[in-house]
Amino acid sequence: MKHLFCITLLACGIGIFANYSEAADGKLEAGAAVVDITPQEWPVVTRGSFYPKPKDSAHDPLNARALAFRNGKGKAVICVADVIFIKEPNSGNIRRAAAEATGWPIENILLAGTHTHSAPAPYDGSDAPPEVAFRKHAAEGIVKAISQAIDNLAPAKVGFGSGEVTDEVFNRRWYLKEGTMPPNPFGEIDTVKMNPGRNDITKPAGPTDPEVAVVTVQNAKGKPLALLANYSLHYVGAVPGAQISADYFGEFARIIPFRLGGRTPPENFVGLLSNGTSGDINNIDFTGKRAPRAPFEQIQTVAGKVADAAYQATREVEYSPNARVDMRQRTVSLKYRKPNEKQIQQARNILKMSAEEIKKAKISGLAPHYAVRTLAKLELPDAVDITIQAMRIGDQAIVSLPFETLVEIGLELKEKSPFPHTFTIELANGAFGYLPTPKQHKLGGYETWMGTSNVQLDASRVLTDQLLEMLTELKEAKP
Repeated sequence: MKHLFCITLLACGIGIFANYSEAADGKLEAGAAVVDITPQEWPVVTRGSFYPKPKDSAHDPLNARALAFRNGKGKAVICVADVIFIKEPNSGNIRRAAAEATGWPIENILLAGTHTHSAPAPYDGSDAPPEVAFRKHAAEGIVKAISQAIDNLAPAKVGFGSGEVTDEVFNRRWYLKEGTMPPNPFGEIDTVKMNPGRNDITKPAGPTDPEVAVVTVQNAKGKPLALLANYSLHYVGAVPGAQISADYFGEFARIIPFRLGGRTPPENFVGLLSNGTSGDINNIDFTGKRAPRAPFEQIQTVAGKVADAAYQATREVEYSPNARVDMRQRTVSLKYRKPNEKQIQQARNILKMSAEEIKKAKISGLAPHYAVRTLAKLELPDAVDITIQAMRIGDQAIVSLPFETLVEIGLELKEKSPFPHTFTIELANGAFGYLPTPKQHKLGGYETWMGTSNVQLDASRVLTDQLLEMLTELKEAKP
């Protein structure tokens, strides 16, 4: 929070305030930008697990990439940052700083993290000087990327396409053979388990979404300007050593210009890959058929396949210079999950036990972590306000959710959307834990546990209904 107050001053200092004139009615403008946000001080800490990991160098750069659209009074800008996520209030502070710097309403700014587990998170998790410096550096870089994308607005054409990469997405929630399910951190037996041992699995507990959705942009002369893709897959990982990495999201952005331009990539082209609904989707082949990989090799493989699918999708695109731009934002109040008296007492008892006592009692090794999370719920208010957005760029609809969203939610939104093309960007405008469906809540498992999933059990239903209503508004709104 206090680390972000300097952003507006920075915006003035680097001259990114501008007189952004309105585009002529009916004519599309687009602009894109990329800004390096790689840490400049070390070590930084990644928090993609229960055990934070210090990192002392970068395998590849972290970036903030922004893509802005305008048609008359219709405005929308999407910024995708190579970070695990950006929690509130930092996410809102950054968006407000970008709004002040550009004059665009905060409601027209979407900010998402890619969810690479090999990058730090720009939120107030530590007062260590390198992490404080990264939060400031990343926030400033995100504001700069958004501002530059808007400053770069120029006449453009946009098209929409779709491809598939089916063999790199796997549902990680599985039913197990009878009698093989271990107790969860609360001492209960779930019906399904995340990332189980291969010898005990029977069938996955949900589907996958193999679509590579593409929004491709050309300038007025037909030269590639930017490409936004969306794929529903968690990070890949296996980054060598104590290094940070943008994972396959960053590798995709590096190679997609070569897919479109061959050995001579388009000048000033910006590629963005956003994370779809991947809360229960990862890159682990549970059949065990994949050969072992060298460090970073699988990241390159996945990025290459997604880039190939995106390229093929662009070959079928029809571009429009007159695509409508419109955007909606809503604030939705959701109840926080709270422990009952039995759960509170159980958590307190666990925290009194030694590691040896926990092991002897055959209690899950994660029990102390969830005991802390359970008791922390007592300090929370009854409800939390979260931000959701829906936008249209021509016939393409894009919605956002500030959660690690299970894939069934994204598939339902695609199926019921009134637009021919729809995808979801997760972990946008905040990060409030996992968002399972009521059906998946009943099955249990990591993604549903209190402390992993933090809001009311029917939250996915509430938010899906709200987003579909917003999409209908966009579809029916008069130009």
